[in-house]
Amino acid sequence: MSPAPDERDRIRAAMDRILRGNAQHSNGALTIVALAQEAGLPRNALTQRHLDLKNDFYAQVRVRGRTPDSEISLRRQIVKLKELRAKDAIDLAELRVDVEHLVRVVNQLTAHNRQLLHALSQPNPPVRALPTQPHPDRSN
Repeated sequence: MSPAPDERDRIRAAMDRILRGNAQHSNGALTIVALAQEAGLPRNALTQRHLDLKNDFYAQVRVRGRTPDSEISLRRQIVKLKELRAKDAIDLAELRVDVEHLVRVVNQLTAHNRQLLHALSQPNPPVRALPTQPHPDRSN
């Protein structure tokens, strides 16, 4: 497949936008992936067809020596998301333990309830059922 006639121009324009910190179609990171996305091209357009432009982009990134604000912001967000994910993993582990405990309690209560129902069904039960009161939300 032959490249589009304006492909090199689109890559150069995308390089300018990213390096100025004005990315419109990508996250603005100083990567080939972001550059390809900004130019509206597949990544292999830079890694296979336009190696000179890819190398030029990386050279300009090295010369700048400064990480753009958009990338700094994204890296901070990644750190926060990783922290939240770690906290969620801890919470999930605690909830799993809670569920195990609750299942045990339900099983114990079910067994106890069976014993009480059995005792109530005997001729002279050692326990007595308490009368129930109608629920205020239910009509008779």
